[in-house]
Amino acid sequence: MLSPKQEEILRQQKIAEDQPGTILRDFDMLLDFVASREIELTGKNLVLPMESLAEINARMSKPVTLKLQRAQQKSYPNINGLYLVLRVTGLARIERRDGKPMLKLDHEAMASWRGLNPTEQYFTLLETWLLRGNEEIIGERGNERQLSECAWTLKSIPDKGLKFANWKEMNKSWLISRSQHRIALMEMFGLISVTHGKPEPGKGWVISRVERKPFGDALISVAQQAMTSEARWEYRDELEQGKIIFNALQPSLQPYFPEWRNTLTLPEPAPTAGLYVFKVSLGKAWRRIAIPSKLTLDDLAYEILHAVNFDSDHLYSFRYRSRFGDEVEVNHPYTEDPPVADEVTIGELPLQPGDEMKFVYDFGDNWQFKIELERIDPPNAKIKKPRVLESHGKAPRQYPDWDDNGDWD
Repeated sequence: MLSPKQEEILRQQKIAEDQPGTILRDFDMLLDFVASREIELTGKNLVLPMESLAEINARMSKPVTLKLQRAQQKSYPNINGLYLVLRVTGLARIERRDGKPMLKLDHEAMASWRGLNPTEQYFTLLETWLLRGNEEIIGERGNERQLSECAWTLKSIPDKGLKFANWKEMNKSWLISRSQHRIALMEMFGLISVTHGKPEPGKGWVISRVERKPFGDALISVAQQAMTSEARWEYRDELEQGKIIFNALQPSLQPYFPEWRNTLTLPEPAPTAGLYVFKVSLGKAWRRIAIPSKLTLDDLAYEILHAVNFDSDHLYSFRYRSRFGDEVEVNHPYTEDPPVADEVTIGELPLQPGDEMKFVYDFGDNWQFKIELERIDPPNAKIKKPRVLESHGKAPRQYPDWDDNGDWD
C-alpha cells in the first residue's frame, strides 16, 4: 500500500516533454529520425545500423559519451532501450525491400499516437515497456519481466544511492552491468537519476552515481499492485489470443493521473490472400512447398512431415517473430496451449518474403526445420491443398536406429 506521502507525490507529478524524465522528448526524436530517412536494419536481431548511432545519440537529451572504435547499438544503452520501446509499441514495423529489412513508421498507428496527450503518451510507453518489453527483441536473453526487474532495481539501490569511481568498479555491480539499457530507460522515464561518469578508452557507458526517486518508488509500487499474479495471467491470456493491450495499468493509475483517458490504437493486420511458397530445409535436404493462405499451420506441418517421409505421431511447434519483434510459438493442437496450429491460418502470419520461421518436431529427437517464405503468389484455384513443388536431397531417416523391419538394431 502507498503511504499518503507517496499518493501525494503521484498526484502532484506533471507529465510533459521533459517531466518526470525525458522519455517523450527522446522518443519523439527517434520517431522523427526514422521518418526522415531510409533505415536498413542489420544483424539477426534487426537492430539499427552502426552509422546511424552517433547521430541519434547526439540528438538525445543526455547523450552517452563513448570511447569505442566500433560502437554497436548495445554500446549505447539509451538508444538500445529506446529502440526496444519503439518496437514493442508497434509504431514502427519492418518492411522487406528486395530482401532487405527496412524500418518504417506505421502511419495509421502514428495518427493514433499523435492524438494522445503527453500523459497518455507517457503511460502508453511505460506500460508497453514494463509489461511487454521482451529483451530478446534487442538480442538480450529474452527477459520480459521488466516490471519485476524495475522493482528489484529500485529496492537494490540504497537510500544514499550507488557511487562508482570508474568503469571497472561500475562493471562489478551486477545491478548495473547486466542490463544497462534498463537503467537508461528508468532514467528517461524519471524513475531514477543517473550521473554520467568520465568516459574511458575502450570502455562503454560509465556511470558515476545512481539514485532512486520517490516518484519511481511510488509509481512502480502501484504498477506491481495492479499486476497481481491473477491479473498477469489474464493479461498473458489476452495477448496469446492476439489482443493488443495498452490500458492494463490505467484503472490503478488514472486516479492519480486523470489526464490518462485514451490509449493507443493499432491497426489490425488483414490476412494476406494468395499462395504461399516456402522453402523448407532439414540439413542439406530441402523441399519447396506451396500452400493456400486459407489453410492452417497444422496443414503445413503435415505436408512438411509427409515431404520428408516422417510420421506424424509426435508434437511440434512453429516459432517466428511477431510484428513487435518477439518470438511467437504456435503449438500442436493436442497441447491445448494457445495459440494452436489448427487455428492460425497461413495468411495471418506476420511474414514477408525473405522472413523465416522454425518448425520443431518431436521434442525428444528435436528435429529442427528451417522455413523461409520465398514469395506469395496470386491465389490459384487449382491448388487447394499443400503441394510439394520441388524436392532436393535425401532427408535423414526419422528413426535411424530401426532396421528395415521396424526392429531395433
